[in-house]
Amino acid sequence: MKQKTSVTLSEDVLSGLKKAKRQGESRSQTVDRLLRERMADAAALQARAHEIEQINRHVEALNAEALDVLTYQGEV
Repeated sequence: MKQKTSVTLSEDVLSGLKKAKRQGESRSQTVDRLLRERMADAAALQARAHEIEQINRHVEALNAEALDVLTYQGEV
């Protein structure tokens, strides 16, 4: 469901919006698409940050396991 809203944009943002507009896309569709893309990017960054946090939490055990595997393979 879509809801109508009103926003006030600076001239430079409006100019950028015009440049980002795809053929056949209305201004509202452009704003919707750009916001969705930005929210998806933010969610992906948050997920990566969580994954890095998890890795860092277990870094010593992971490094020890990797060293053990390399030692077993005779590469260290």
